[in-house]
Amino acid sequence: MSGQLTLALAATLLLAAVAAVFVVRTRRVVATPTERAVHAALHTASLAARALRRGLDTESAATAAPFLRDLTGTDGIALFDGDGQLLAADPEDKFIWRRSVADTAATAAAASIDGERRVLDDIDTTTVVAQPLLAEAGDVLGVLVVVTTGTPGPGMLGAIGEVARYAASQIELAELDASRARLDKAEVLALRAQISPHFIYNALNTIASFVRTDPTRARELILEFADFTRYSFRAAGQYTTLAEELRNIDRYLTLERARFGTALTVRLQVAPEVLNVVVPFLALQPLVENAVRHGLAGRGGGSVEIIANDAGSDCVITVEDDGAGMDPDSLRSGPGDALAERTPSAGHDQSAHVGLTNVDHRLRAAFGNDYGLVVETAIGAGTKVIMRVPKFRSGVRADGGGFG
Repeated sequence: MSGQLTLALAATLLLAAVAAVFVVRTRRVVATPTERAVHAALHTASLAARALRRGLDTESAATAAPFLRDLTGTDGIALFDGDGQLLAADPEDKFIWRRSVADTAATAAAASIDGERRVLDDIDTTTVVAQPLLAEAGDVLGVLVVVTTGTPGPGMLGAIGEVARYAASQIELAELDASRARLDKAEVLALRAQISPHFIYNALNTIASFVRTDPTRARELILEFADFTRYSFRAAGQYTTLAEELRNIDRYLTLERARFGTALTVRLQVAPEVLNVVVPFLALQPLVENAVRHGLAGRGGGSVEIIANDAGSDCVITVEDDGAGMDPDSLRSGPGDALAERTPSAGHDQSAHVGLTNVDHRLRAAFGNDYGLVVETAIGAGTKVIMRVPKFRSGVRADGGGFG
């Protein structure tokens, strides 16, 4: 019995030793000095990128400078803008940035605006390297100036060049983001301009017709009109929730039903779980407006159906009218295959095409080419416009400012 216990204890100790060796070996495999260095470098680069993705200015340069200095492994670093003006320096050590070195750094930065690197050494045993921050097209976005003791070798110069390229790519991405935001804003303004001539005049005429015959009804319509315009012309961001869009669509349809009476029938079916899905601001308005305007054009009456369903990771929204429809061959080719250029013979005008194209472009810009509009139509069979949006997309959120 004693022998068995001794054997069991020995086996247990052996297993523990093997486990300890396994853990030690495992740790050595996943946490070598090289891996730790790579992890630290990537983490430092991500911290620098976080600042530079806001663009290159005094604030972002001051935040990014310490991280860029760590990446270059130099004693000091300074960031200049594309005009050669100093934005930030790190560290704020007066010895490193003594007058002779600071003057040389400014001179080197100004000279590097032509896109070429400058290396000035033997300045009180200190070397200054000015590396331009170049965009992909070759434009100078700024200058990265480093200070190091002694003469830098090819390895350090190569590292400085790579860090400069990395910083330039982040700054260029920030400029692209800013350009996209300006484009999105311009497209929203275009939609607002489209709303004005096609709807406001008729809405005001409809309200005026009720002033004498039904003042209470006229007052209700005025409030709906005020809420509609307040939402449509709000100073908010480029995204909102489906619930906010549908609330404003309801105001629009209330005014249109007052205008057309029983000639216009509307059916709305929305799954509650998709109400908080984020969509581009004013994405539904052109679709519904086109369905009302063109579905009823030249006819005694018509119906519009709006459906929003949960489709797994996506939300599918359809706007369908039973109007005259159009020839499927009129669907134009290219990225916007789904968009129909409505023909005057069917009572359609170019503004419908412009509005749908606008929404299609904004959907693709926000969510990718898989999320453009799709149009199903045939002559005499009405038109269905399908919008598919993801229920969640990183970086896309409602900007607030919704009314209602």
